[in-house]
Amino acid sequence: MNTARPEQTQLTIPSQAQMAQAVADRDPAYDGRFFYGVVTTGVVCRPVCPSRRARPENLRFFLTLDEALQAGFRPCKRCRPDRATHEAERVSRIARHIEQHADERLSLATLAAVAGLSPGRLQKTFKTAFGVSPRQYQDAVRLDRFKADLKAGEDVTGAIFAAGFGSTSRIYGHPARNLGMTPAVYRSGGDGERIHYACRKTALGPLLMAATGRGVCFAQFGDDQNSLLEQLHDEFPKAELTASPASEGPELDAWIDALDHHLSGHGPRPDLPLDLRGTAFQVQVWRFLLSVTEGDVVSYGDVARGIGKPRAVRAVASACGANRVGILVPCHRVLRGDGQLGGYRWGLDRKRSLIDLERRRRKTSG
Repeated sequence: MNTARPEQTQLTIPSQAQMAQAVADRDPAYDGRFFYGVVTTGVVCRPVCPSRRARPENLRFFLTLDEALQAGFRPCKRCRPDRATHEAERVSRIARHIEQHADERLSLATLAAVAGLSPGRLQKTFKTAFGVSPRQYQDAVRLDRFKADLKAGEDVTGAIFAAGFGSTSRIYGHPARNLGMTPAVYRSGGDGERIHYACRKTALGPLLMAATGRGVCFAQFGDDQNSLLEQLHDEFPKAELTASPASEGPELDAWIDALDHHLSGHGPRPDLPLDLRGTAFQVQVWRFLLSVTEGDVVSYGDVARGIGKPRAVRAVASACGANRVGILVPCHRVLRGDGQLGGYRWGLDRKRSLIDLERRRRKTSG
């Protein structure tokens, strides 16, 4: 669901070419996102290091400082990557502090004092690490609690105040806090929500796509239409599910045809509006996956580091498994750390086919 999602996850895993260009430009936008070692000097630096630029062939790139240190590089005394890493650890503690005190009023100045950083430095470092500001992160945590209370049967007003919003206008009046449905409808299991669906035979088997007025909320493969409809009903048990005739849902019919065109190898993956529904963490993972370039693959560990939570590898895998919007949220691009395919809720043959399809397209377009 759309509630607790950050507006946009800014962290991605840069390509080798992007990292090399960032070093050449001393691009501050990449500070904290990777480190580079210089083989001729044995030091590891931040992308913004003011030292004399090394020759590109002498650069080695690392996503974490620990990886560089384990490879034998020592911290640069000019750009101090070890100090930058300590700042990242501080903002991780701030994230935990926000989670523990989400129902309280937490100003940026208060959080900065806890972190031992200036407010401006905390804001910048936190956003680099998590892709959202501390305020947005607190909103996401509050909304997680709000949704959990609604599911548990709490009345809407009680859930709003228990989550720490302070007034009903704080939950209804802000577009970034849109539940995808009203709080009361969400609590009742989607009662009254209207969802159109269409089922087609595709190059990878039967596919059912469903959408609300906000975008695609369900796109899954199955053995046949009946089993897929059961899955859709299980996901939205109290919503009104309506087959999509062209007269009422022309967009959905066009969307599913465009996706089948892609699966047949004749077009790009369509960029469709999405109505993502999940926890704040799940939506953060899914939004990160949307940033992975077609033809590339990442590991669960890469995703965990990319969203600023390097220890959450298992949680990342669970979020990928909970994805209801196959292909459009490309969880098929995530492999195990050893390079093996790993799991895929719609079958490893489909996962392999999707990766091969994207690699062929990339090779052809390149």
